[in-house]
Order: sequence, then C-alpha cells, then structure tokens
Amino acid sequence: MQKVSIFITQFLVSLVCPLLYAQRPEGLRTDLVTDTETVWCGGYATDLSLPEVTAAGQDRFQVVRIRSSRPSLSWVVPGRAPSRQTSWRVVMSSSSQKAAASEGDVWDSGWVDGAGSVAVPYGGALLEPSKVYYWKVKVKTDTGGESEWSAAKSFMTAGSLEEYATPACPLVKERQSPSLLEDSGGVKVLDFGRDAFGQLLLTLSSDTGADTVVVHIGERLQDGRVMRKPTTSVRYRRNVLPLRKGTHTYRLVNKPDRRNTSPGAVLMPAFIGEVVPFRYCEIEGYRGPFVPSDAVREAVSYPFDDAAASFGSSDPVLDQVWELCRYSVKATSFTGLFVDGDRERIPYEADALISQLCHYGADREYTLSRRTLEYLLEHPTWPTEWILQSVLIAWNDYLYTGDSRLLNRDYDVLRAHCLESLVAANGLVTTSEGQDEAFLKSIRRREKVRDIVDWPHSGGTGLAAGTGGEDDGFVYTDYNAVVNAYAYRALSLMARIAEVTGRDGDASELSAKAERLRKAFNRQFFDRKQKRYVDGEGTTHASLHTNMFALLFGLVPEKYKAPVTRFILSRGMACSVYGAQFLLEALYEGGAAAEALDLMTGTSKRSWFNMLRAGSTITLEAWDDSFKPNQDWNHLWGAAPGNVIPFRLMGVSPLEPGFSKVLVKPQPGGLEHARMSIPTIRGTIFMEIKDTPQERSVSVDLPANMEAEIVLPEGFRLKDQNAAISSSFE
Repeated sequence: MQKVSIFITQFLVSLVCPLLYAQRPEGLRTDLVTDTETVWCGGYATDLSLPEVTAAGQDRFQVVRIRSSRPSLSWVVPGRAPSRQTSWRVVMSSSSQKAAASEGDVWDSGWVDGAGSVAVPYGGALLEPSKVYYWKVKVKTDTGGESEWSAAKSFMTAGSLEEYATPACPLVKERQSPSLLEDSGGVKVLDFGRDAFGQLLLTLSSDTGADTVVVHIGERLQDGRVMRKPTTSVRYRRNVLPLRKGTHTYRLVNKPDRRNTSPGAVLMPAFIGEVVPFRYCEIEGYRGPFVPSDAVREAVSYPFDDAAASFGSSDPVLDQVWELCRYSVKATSFTGLFVDGDRERIPYEADALISQLCHYGADREYTLSRRTLEYLLEHPTWPTEWILQSVLIAWNDYLYTGDSRLLNRDYDVLRAHCLESLVAANGLVTTSEGQDEAFLKSIRRREKVRDIVDWPHSGGTGLAAGTGGEDDGFVYTDYNAVVNAYAYRALSLMARIAEVTGRDGDASELSAKAERLRKAFNRQFFDRKQKRYVDGEGTTHASLHTNMFALLFGLVPEKYKAPVTRFILSRGMACSVYGAQFLLEALYEGGAAAEALDLMTGTSKRSWFNMLRAGSTITLEAWDDSFKPNQDWNHLWGAAPGNVIPFRLMGVSPLEPGFSKVLVKPQPGGLEHARMSIPTIRGTIFMEIKDTPQERSVSVDLPANMEAEIVLPEGFRLKDQNAAISSSFE
C-alpha cells in the first residue's frame, strides 16, 4: 500500500470551491439534531413555527425538544478542503427579531480561535425549560476570510432539563401510492414497490351502503396474490371492510400483535398508531371505480434524508445490495429505536451495533443510535458478547460525532460492561463463575448472561430442522475465545474512553488489563501447529468465528495474519447475516478485499442477492427461510454491506473524533469503478475509484475543516480533480 498524508492543498480547489458551495455555515445542529424547527402533527409537517406551537398548546403537536440545559452545537464550515476554520462566533437569542439583528442576548461567544465546529459547548447561562431559542454562527477560514452569518436556527427546550440528555425526533409519515398489478374479477392487486411499516388508506365507493370488501395486506406474493399463510414471521393481515353509501376514505385498523406489543417491546406512540410491515395490498370483492391513487400507504420512519448518501459501481449486483441495505436503514427505524425486526420489536446490542454503522453510512443522523444505546444500558440483553458490544457502540458514537458527553455520563456502567469481574486466574473471561448479585447489578441485569457466538446456535432456539446452526460448529467451553476477543476489544476501547474523559489512572489500568488478556488469549487459544485459533480451553476445534473476531479485534500477531486469514477464507460464509458483518470486516482487515467483494456480490443461498431473489426489499433476519423458520423480513442486522461498502471498500473512517481527521484507505478488490458520497457530521465526502487497464486512480473530495490521511492500493495514484468530482454528484 502507498501512504499519502495530505491536508488536500490544491490551489485549484481553493479558487473553484467558493463558486460551488455556500459562503456561510450550514447544517446547524443542536444536540446532534438538524431539524429542530419543524412542527409535525400526526407524523406530517405543518406550517406552524415553534412560538405558535407554544401558544396553541404543545400536546397536539410533535417537535424536537432539547433536553440539555447546556446543549452542544455543530455546523458545517463553508467551502471544501483545503479550507480550514480558524475561528468562530456564535450568538444565541431569545427571539427571531434579535436573531435577525445578530443580537446575542442569551449568549454571544465573541470570536473564538480554533477549528472546532462539532460538539461545541454552549457557554451561556443555563437554558430555561419550555422556551424557544435561536442561534446562528459565522466563521473565519484560512482561504475565504470571514463568512456571512448562517441562517438562524431555532429550537425548543423540554419541560424539564438535565445537564445532558439526548433528544428524540418525532416519527414521521410519508404518503405513498402503489402500482396496479392486476384488476380482474373483482380482485385488485397493488404493489407499493418496497416493504414498509405503515398504515393503509383506501378511497372506495358504494351505491347502496350494503357492500363489503375483503382487504389483504402482506409482505409476500404467492401465485399472484398476497400470501395468506406465511411459514415464517412474514406479515399478513386480513381485513373485512363494510362500505358506507357514497365515496369515503377508510383507514384500516392495524390490530396489535400480542408478541411485539408485549411489555418488553418498544410501543408505537399514540400520535402514529399501530403499524404493520407490508408491500402488497389485495382488494377482494370490489367492482366500483378505482385508480391506484385511491390506495395510500402511510409509511412510518424516523426522519431520514434519502439524498444523504449515494453509491454506484461497475457491478450491478453490488449496486442492488447497497440500495437494499440503505433502504433497510430507513424502513426499520419505525419505532424510534433500533429494534430486532417486527416479530419482537425489542432492542438488542447486536442489532444496535450493526444498525449504528449502517445508519452512519446512509445518513448523518446520530440521535437514533445514541438513544438506542442509552436504552440498552438500562435494559441489557442476555448474550455475553452483546453486553461487551455496548462499549463498542459508545466508542463509535464518539468517533462519528465528536461528542463525549455520553461517555462522561455513562462511564461507570460502560466500564462494568467490560466484565472485568469475570476474569479468572488464568487471565481469561468466563461466565461459568463470578456472576454474583453485585456483578449483575453493575450491568443492570437480574439474570445471568450466556455466551452466544452467533445465532442460531447448533441446536439453538429457532433452528430449522436438520440444519446445523450458524456458529460453524463452535465448541462451547468455560473459556470461550469469541467472548474473550470481545473482552479484549472492550477493554482496549474503555482505556481510550478513560483517556478521553480525563481518567488517566483508569486508562493505564485498563490498557494493562487488555494487554494481559491479549497474552492470555494467544497463549490459551492459538494453535501454533495449525496457525489458527481454537474455540476454547480443552478443544481442538477451530471455527470461523473465533478466527475472524481474533483478526478483526487486533489479537493476531503480524506474522500470523496471513495464515489466519487463509483459514477464514477456507470456511466461506459459515455464519449468519449477523456474523457476516464481522467476517467482511475481518477480510478487509486481512487484506482479502477481493474475497470480501465476492461474498457481497455472491448469488448463493447465503447471499444478499438471495434476499432480493426471494422478493424482499428489506434485509432478512437470516440468509433464507430454510435457515430460520421464524425469521422476519425486516431485520437491519442483515445489512452489513450498508456500512462495509463506505467504511471498508471505499475505506473511509474517522481517525479523530467528529471526522476532524479521516482515514481514506480504499480496497476495491478488483472492482473496476465505484463512486460514492459518504455523509459525515462535517459534510459529505465524495470519492471515485477507477481500476481499469487505462487508469488506476482514487479521487477524494473532502468538506472544509477536515484533514485526511490517504492510503492507496499498490499501483494506484491520487487523482486531484476534486471540483469535477463534486460537480458530478450534484
């Protein structure tokens, strides 16, 4: 690999960018939220302003309510690299009139030297509850001088405030119309194009008021009709609808499902109502006038910017897989937290970790992930590895946002999630002892944790008859190699969290513990003869999972990375859609980019193309119905390419918190061409890769106030055409 450290210093870009990009800061965020000004009613945006909501009574309307007495502020610096912010000034006002006059009667920071443009702390007096504030910012840069003021951004505070609390965006609705697949014999079959969680409205007519129609909605078709008896957790609903005389619009009632509205599930808010995932609608017994627009689906999601990310390549399968995963992010956000699909609607750490990364690759939205982590710290689930994953999620949150307040507030419970009290005398973590009342209390659980590795296990719950599970025959012992790989990663990251939060003593202690565990891991689990890792103490079995987690989490000594990678490759896709996240990442870590690309574009039963072939438009819970008889068709943990493509194939990742410095390490793996726009909290990164006999190049266009370290594949060159690339994405 060629390594090029740059702060993109092209004179051409500094001349052209002022003509292409706004000359004032944009993308203003308050506590990570951009859309703090919109007023919604029942999921739809209104024309009301925040002061009008206050006057009209807040209960009828939904707005983002800032819950921190000292919120953080972020903005996108105008221009593109090489422009660098040198100072900034924020004014916060108590009225729109004062904001228009740039009168900071609440706070005027004055000019502050520095490049900080994300997670900038508000420095005025404590904000008051149930009040509307306005703020704006201007900056100075080393290429454009002093900018204009940004447009003023308003926000409303909550009825009670804390030092820090993550705000929530209201769920929103989008009206969608179907295409007509069939209209014959009193049967109309409609297709909304993609699956979505929503509600159905029908406009139908009756001359007598004595007519009745039957409406079927579902996620799958069978012989041209909505599938009546799905064998998995694919959804189907039958509704008998009596018609009134005349023409009326009917809203079908979605009856709550007993399981996914249980006490452990995330419930839909009253202003939205119950939803069902469906793509198809079949109207039976209706012979009146009908056009497709007489059917409307109100699709529900967390606010999502469909234009935030884009991807196109020379491989049509990869393009389809990307879009499947990108859309899945939006479609599965319907509860306002990352949940495990429709069957349970329960947050799990494993779903949250993969969903977090996929969301970062598809949109510059961060509160959904942060709120889910906060929920899971209060309601942790049962798998040992997933308890440890909370530390990984917290670190990702900090890297992608630059905001350390969650790390500070939740430091103690995050450290408890490192499972230090379960480390035995041999230096390894075990769940067979040490799970006393004090330990469980520290991680906020009542019941003991259990090792999972992958799901379903060999012989585990939900396993299809005659199949061997998704854990590659993993042999479970008292000392589980996968659990210990996660423990090493959690301890290593917790040491960095301690450093970030000013706990230097803890940082040293945690680093030493991580190092001891690393040595114990290699001493206990590495088979020097076979040059691979075994699953646990007392077994010679080596699974895909043990080796891919060891490689991904940095446990493999440099001299053994090649043989461990070869062993991983020999196992193929011997894991679930959840495990595929870590397999793909491990392959890129081991330099096997071509093989990772082959897996993402494969067409076997264990592939994302198989999900598309089956007819799904949201990623599945398992590779196929045959692997999990109760799987649902709306599970974001199956969307690994949604983050692997931007962060591994295109190779973009934050080197410093909040993307102040970014690593660009593309690994095209033989892909002839790829172009992508990648959202970050500082603005959009545009990239293009070409790998043809005529040209092997990488083009990178960074937003202002961002530095890059670029590592090129051997034989590639950095092509400096940033202005042209950004124009092509407009």
